[in-house]
Amino acid sequence: MQSKNLKWYLLIVLACIWGSSFILMKRGLEGLTAFQMGSLRIIFCALFLLIVGFKSLKTIPLGKWKYIAATALTGTFLPVYLFSIAQTEINSSVSAILNSLVPLNTLVIGALVFGLQFQRRQYFGVVIGLIGSILLVYNGAADNPGQNYYFALFVVLATICYATNVNLIKKYLSDLTPLSITVGNFVVMLVPALIVLFCSGFSDVMVKPEAQTAMMYIAILGILGTGIANIVFFRLIQMSSPVFASSVTYLIPIVACIWGLMDNESLSLAQGFGALVILIGVYFSARK
Repeated sequence: MQSKNLKWYLLIVLACIWGSSFILMKRGLEGLTAFQMGSLRIIFCALFLLIVGFKSLKTIPLGKWKYIAATALTGTFLPVYLFSIAQTEINSSVSAILNSLVPLNTLVIGALVFGLQFQRRQYFGVVIGLIGSILLVYNGAADNPGQNYYFALFVVLATICYATNVNLIKKYLSDLTPLSITVGNFVVMLVPALIVLFCSGFSDVMVKPEAQTAMMYIAILGILGTGIANIVFFRLIQMSSPVFASSVTYLIPIVACIWGLMDNESLSLAQGFGALVILIGVYFSARK
């Protein structure tokens, strides 16, 4: 019973942290480019994790490092840049709503690649979720002609990466501690992130006040929204199931939309309907 309650507590905490990440990304983009923000997010998080969890690297068997690298790529490295690029054109609240596709993609990838059972009801959930996504993006493009809603595809690609990551962790890394997985991920990503940052022209803007303010937001995002959140997420996957863990995206849009409304963002009634359709699809796909 305690384990059952704990997984729900972790789910709510994770939703609050990740739901707040989208407004932090929006603030970061006010002084940095997408690639600078993504790289700094990884670097800040990596430095924090190396301080608190360097010793945990000893617990990772040599044969597991290929899976650590795969989960680093799909779970953080690619999504960090994909979300950063997407939010240069679309609202943070819309980005968070599209992130709700993670459980749907977790189910599809789990069934097609990892051999998970795929029930008919869950199939309809996937179709409903896709319809909701199309409605959300289509109406968003119509209501915001100044924004390029093709950039929403970057969020969709990120959700596919996240879904792959969840299944990889459940199948290959369940015997490792959440801290060792997280620290291992960021050790793998640190050098590539430094290279991307060096090539992004960061040295030309780092002294600007707006860039330094943005870096403060990204430091919070990297340490809390990426490092600590990943540890909690990996623990949630291990103590529950990939689909339950990815259902955190039920709650993320609620938190993100509250932040968005406080920041003068808005969703039209048609977009709200699209968001509701997505969540209905997620509900059906996540039911056993």
